[in-house]
Amino acid sequence: MRVSRFSFVLASSALCATTGFLAPVEQARAQTVKTDQAVVPQPASSVAVSSAHSSAKPVAQRQVGTLANGRSTGRETVKIEPGLANHPERVTVTAHLDQARSDLQPDTGATVYRFSRKTIETIPGGDNAPLNQVLLQAPGVAQDSYGQIHVRGDHNEVQFRLDGVQLPEGLSVFGQALMTRFADSMSLTTGALPSEFGFLQAAVVDITTKNGTTNAGGNASIYGGARDYFFPSLQYGGHHGKWDYFATADFVHDRVGIENTTGSFNALHDLTNQYHFLGHLRYTADENTRISFIAGVSNAEYQLPNNPGQQTQFSQPSYSGSDLAQHLDGSVDSASLDEHQKQITDFAILALQKEIGKFSLQSSVFSRYSSLRYSPDPLGDLVYNGIAQRAARSVFSMGTQHDVTWRAARDHTVRFGFQVFVERSVSKTDSRVFAQTGEDEDGEAVFNDTPVAVYDGSGKTGTVYGLYAQDEWKPLKNLTINYGLRFDGVSQYTSEKQVSPRLNIVWTPWHGGTLHAGYSRYFTPPPFEVVSSTSLYKFANTSAAAANYQNSTVRAERDHYFDAGFQQQILPGWRVSFDAYYKLAHNLIDEGQFGAPIILSGFNYRRGQVNGYEVSTSYDKGPLSVYGNFGWSRAIGKDITSAQFNFENDDLAYIKHRWVHLDHDQRWTASAGAAYTFFHQGWHPLRVSATMVYGSGLRADGDVPNGVSLPQYATFNFSAVQSFKNLFGHSFLGNTQVRLDVMNLFDRTYMLRDGSGIGVGAPQYGLRRTILTGISQSF
Repeated sequence: MRVSRFSFVLASSALCATTGFLAPVEQARAQTVKTDQAVVPQPASSVAVSSAHSSAKPVAQRQVGTLANGRSTGRETVKIEPGLANHPERVTVTAHLDQARSDLQPDTGATVYRFSRKTIETIPGGDNAPLNQVLLQAPGVAQDSYGQIHVRGDHNEVQFRLDGVQLPEGLSVFGQALMTRFADSMSLTTGALPSEFGFLQAAVVDITTKNGTTNAGGNASIYGGARDYFFPSLQYGGHHGKWDYFATADFVHDRVGIENTTGSFNALHDLTNQYHFLGHLRYTADENTRISFIAGVSNAEYQLPNNPGQQTQFSQPSYSGSDLAQHLDGSVDSASLDEHQKQITDFAILALQKEIGKFSLQSSVFSRYSSLRYSPDPLGDLVYNGIAQRAARSVFSMGTQHDVTWRAARDHTVRFGFQVFVERSVSKTDSRVFAQTGEDEDGEAVFNDTPVAVYDGSGKTGTVYGLYAQDEWKPLKNLTINYGLRFDGVSQYTSEKQVSPRLNIVWTPWHGGTLHAGYSRYFTPPPFEVVSSTSLYKFANTSAAAANYQNSTVRAERDHYFDAGFQQQILPGWRVSFDAYYKLAHNLIDEGQFGAPIILSGFNYRRGQVNGYEVSTSYDKGPLSVYGNFGWSRAIGKDITSAQFNFENDDLAYIKHRWVHLDHDQRWTASAGAAYTFFHQGWHPLRVSATMVYGSGLRADGDVPNGVSLPQYATFNFSAVQSFKNLFGHSFLGNTQVRLDVMNLFDRTYMLRDGSGIGVGAPQYGLRRTILTGISQSF
């Protein structure tokens, strides 16, 4: 209740602050109202234009001019909708505000990989592909189990933004609340980020959502195939007057919810059912004012795959048919365990975008609720792990974000703003464990045959905040210098703050060539999944006792990040780039899965180093597009200084004075793809495409922790999509599309994890060959 009241006050004060800022500037703007030449003449205060004719007029459109880098030239898209008798025409201006929103968050000096709508549709699976599979096609992105990705050697420190608004971090491990189908385009930005980007800084994934103006009409799709894969979806968008709307929903049912624990073709006990919904509603008051509301719901249930042939750790007495087995009604066979996990994510964003003379701003309030519930196998978890724990965790976040751009002079663009998140995290567990009764002659613990209950619960409210200011200065026509400062802080389980300078330089010495270099000081707040020392001592002298009782608080990570590279356009449509980076970290944050519930918990290495380089090339012209990415990376850490109870004493002692590879360190990473469209100018185009992902292998334990890498692998995916324009000859129906996708075309058996390594809970294998087909109909 206290969080809700605080959030209401926070949202109210944010809107009041915005109103106070707008008032004097609006008065100044009223004296000098200028109209862009590309805009249809209209009253400045409204998009409604009176029509003197009662007959319908044809719809007129003016397309947005674009530069080679995909950005708008600033010319506007204008749609004139014919009005009926006694009803005015409506003129909707979109590109001007879209360009203004893009200018609010510059990528000057950073490394940006863009996914256009065409690129997304070309990847096998298209809109049906999970978002992480799309991101694997960017340079420097390595795949991991549970659908995780690692960008440039960092663990999960990826922030997601919708139309420029950052979503608070949630609990989801392998569930995806954001659907690829909702994206009109997106970008992955990494490197030395400008001062606007804070908190999670390994990469920024900014999704430009579909809307009813650019994606009017509907589409119904059915997709499925092997392993009981069934994936129906529906999307619809439209616009009416000053309003436009877009919504999409889907249902996923299959038997590949989580990675297989063995190399077999089909996993044991791996059914998943998932429901997703995303909606977007916008109101464009005039060509300079827009209000938007985005909401999403994700509900996913998973069976946790079984790993047959495991040896019980607490095997006395034989539990098969015993009173304990009858009482708990579980399974003692590791191939027949029945563990489940459910994840829910809900979020909402309300944003105001405004253009006032030389000022552009976007103010938003947002909330996110994320919960995770794990249900154990009552007997099996006890026998194999010494604990059967029913766990429930939730995080409720609310906050506000404000970004302002001031075009102060021809060669100076000033940007400033702030973000505040208020989070409430709650953890509840109900555990069954064996009590220790003594020790045998060898000093090994002896346990009672009857389990005892241990209940635990905790909650914590905290705040994460940051503010920034930066100046984009162009001292020369071909030289841009972006410099700024951030001030970030966290007050939850730890209270810390930091001032972070940022500097980026971009130089264009010749036509088509761009060089960049940058330095960024980073401050990354710790994750909120923290186990208290009180909880640890509740399990003392039981089968779930920790190896030690050291539990220093997880602290914020502080980094020095350096990045430099260049990009060259060799021929029209052909681009190559190179980028190198180096990160020096203090209190480097890593995460691991400890215990049966698939929940990632954070810990710190006192020192960390990450460095590497990337090479990328692409060619896109006419019906042909080809790309390739290659990356080398090294990520190491020394001395675990928090949450030490998760680790064996021998490992802690070894790592204290020696560098070790991080468990997600993958030395070589590559991706490539190609697509060609036959009959691309005809009525029935056929597009064939293929993608490849290569990894030299994540880390596993050898003679030392994380001492060896797993075997290398390369997987290929294939897709063929046949489109039919107006196949049924009905004005209501649009294009029809039939697709065939083959994942892991050559059925390569490859391992993502072998169950060993720092913070690794179980083995995982990549998806075997999977054939999927689908049909979609526009209307």
